Amino acid sequence: MDIETAEAESGTVLIVDDDEAMRRALRTTLSSLGFRVVEAARGEEAVTLVRVARFDAVLLDVDMPGMGGVEACRSIRRTAPNLPILMLTVMDSEEDKVIALDSGADDYITKPFQLRETIARLRSAVRRRNLNGRDHESPIRLGEIELDPDRHRVTKRGKAIHLTPKEFELLHYLMLHAGEPIPHKRLLNAIWGPQYGGELEYLRTFMRSLRKKIEDDPGNPRYLLTDAYYGYRFSDDAG
Repeated sequence: MDIETAEAESGTVLIVDDDEAMRRALRTTLSSLGFRVVEAARGEEAVTLVRVARFDAVLLDVDMPGMGGVEACRSIRRTAPNLPILMLTVMDSEEDKVIALDSGADDYITKPFQLRETIARLRSAVRRRNLNGRDHESPIRLGEIELDPDRHRVTKRGKAIHLTPKEFELLHYLMLHAGEPIPHKRLLNAIWGPQYGGELEYLRTFMRSLRKKIEDDPGNPRYLLTDAYYGYRFSDDAG
């Protein structure tokens, strides 16, 4: 597909999957909804496309020959730090999810998946990307953690911490509301969109990954606290 044509109203999506039938099904649905679709059958091809064209989101299969989805995700993330990447995976273990998220994915969708759910998550990712970066915000410092929204940077004791875009959004939201217990559903809605609300294990996966990067002792957190059966909060007493 010609990547130089004008973008569709809904945005341009790069589909990366070695399964031609899967690409065709996604292309047909997305095109009917106003998205412009570019396809790649291999991770290497996707990495090259991201370097030369602008996309609003990437749907990236994990299991591909050659450069796999995780490696491709890491490479794409280095080229396009704020590009939404949704991983399509048949893997459903906790470890596999953490690996996918730590590679830089904003979201993961387990195969077999419902097209309606996938489209809703894709639209939410594109919408949030278009909204991000419009307003300048001052850095937030709580305890030893400093988050700079404009520079998209988090430090602890002055040392930079690498976060994926979604981890950054989650931490930013919690720090903006430090001391306030945030219900699970509100967090899911705020970070991933209104179609999310009941995916508690999904949220727990992100929080576990974030704690491993932020906390000295993830099993006994100082900053990212759990309010049992309710939600999470960033401690305002971590000074």
